[in-house]
Amino acid sequence: MKTNVVVHRDFRIATIDSRLYSSFLEHLGRAIYGGIYEPGHPTADEDGFRQDVLDLVRELDTPYCRYPGGNFVSAYNWEDGVGPRAERPVRLDLAWRTREANQIGVNEFVDWCKKANTKPMLAVNLGSRGLDAARNFLEYCNHPGGTYWSDLRRKHGWSNPHDVKLWCLGNEMDGPWQVGHKSAYEYGRLADETAKAMRGFDKSLELVVCGSSNSDMKTYPEWEAQVLEQCYDSADHISLHMYFANREKNTLNYLARATKLDRYITTIGGVIDYIKAKKRSKKTIGISFDEWNVWYHSNQQDKEILARDEWPDAPHLLEDIYNFEDVLQVGGILNTFIRRSDRVRIACIAQLVNVIAPIMTEDGGAAWRQTIYYPFYYASRYGRGTALQLVVDGPTYDSDEENDVPYLDVSAVHSEDGRTLTFFAVNRHPSTALDLDVRLEGFANARVVEQVEMTHGDLEAVNTAARPQTVTPVNVESGKIEDGRLRAALKPFSYNVIRLSV
Repeated sequence: MKTNVVVHRDFRIATIDSRLYSSFLEHLGRAIYGGIYEPGHPTADEDGFRQDVLDLVRELDTPYCRYPGGNFVSAYNWEDGVGPRAERPVRLDLAWRTREANQIGVNEFVDWCKKANTKPMLAVNLGSRGLDAARNFLEYCNHPGGTYWSDLRRKHGWSNPHDVKLWCLGNEMDGPWQVGHKSAYEYGRLADETAKAMRGFDKSLELVVCGSSNSDMKTYPEWEAQVLEQCYDSADHISLHMYFANREKNTLNYLARATKLDRYITTIGGVIDYIKAKKRSKKTIGISFDEWNVWYHSNQQDKEILARDEWPDAPHLLEDIYNFEDVLQVGGILNTFIRRSDRVRIACIAQLVNVIAPIMTEDGGAAWRQTIYYPFYYASRYGRGTALQLVVDGPTYDSDEENDVPYLDVSAVHSEDGRTLTFFAVNRHPSTALDLDVRLEGFANARVVEQVEMTHGDLEAVNTAARPQTVTPVNVESGKIEDGRLRAALKPFSYNVIRLSV
């Protein structure tokens, strides 16, 4: 089957914010303990951080990492995680019914970020707490010294301020499951007042307010409208979350769910524009898609762990083992973010290590790349620059989610230095190769420099500690330039990256 694509150098969507490839770590399961932090591990450094994990994180080049939650943050006292470790309290975490030893807090996390070549995106508790705790947390983190909270940080051993610029005002406050759940009006008012107090300290902060936890919430999209009605002038971004599942084992329906993601972004973009017009504002709020991933493989195991009512320490929660099919889905999600980079300025894969994550570890043992590590790696590495508008004409299929879903899911990025054009392409067809024919307008001297392909005969193939290379990318040479056109054969059910020197 043939798919025709037209790309033009001057038909731009947006300059992609590098924060589109950010990540997330929550005090949940083994994300922190046994994930990034494991004193006594053979690779642990002097601070107890696993070097094997740090190497894999640095390879992803994720610009920001959101912390400490997530549901966890809505009943979290940040003060519990600072000061001498021996004096830190052990608390019960109501969100995930586990015990929290508080051996890692904001200071250690910021240290880890520096080692991982990333920056902290911190969340404040607007569930069980509020404005006062948030402003104290900010002062503790960012003020140089000479005040109670900044001197306390210095006393704890961190003389220099952390200078955290990106802050989330709560998490999923629309969700009835959230500790301190609020109505849209209640939350919007609290977020506005908290934002004003934080900007009283530093006007240059970027603040993210809570949008809908997912697009199936009964309050969606009225939640966004009411929240922004209260705090449009004091916010910079509104957060959205979405997770993907294939419980019915229907691959084509599963892969079509990226269209639902696109509708979600389009709808909230419309809400933003509506409130902007209503406020007569010159500012356009961005979207921070600060939780997204595939999440369903571990659901039954998680139910069994939580049903024991044992309040365990760092249990094996949300440890989805990703298969090759998930590579195709994650590739499609990332393509959607690239195509909607005019709206989505920040996105955080949830999460980074062990908990619905691209990186897995064994306690005391190996760390390895899950299958979904690779599409995230390639998008992060080559998906920075300018997103280009594509005209696509090819075969489609109908699904439960949407009709006329294209078999080819594709995005294109012109690099920041103007020297490279990269196509990220998913062939969703189960049995037929797609003959890709791309007309290159404004790229007269293009040549193929690399073509990467991921495919596998078994959609359920996974990477494990024993077999970490089961599903990996390979270099192929099917792509070529002829008469100003890129032509390439994309195998059935495949993820592809084609890079052109331009």
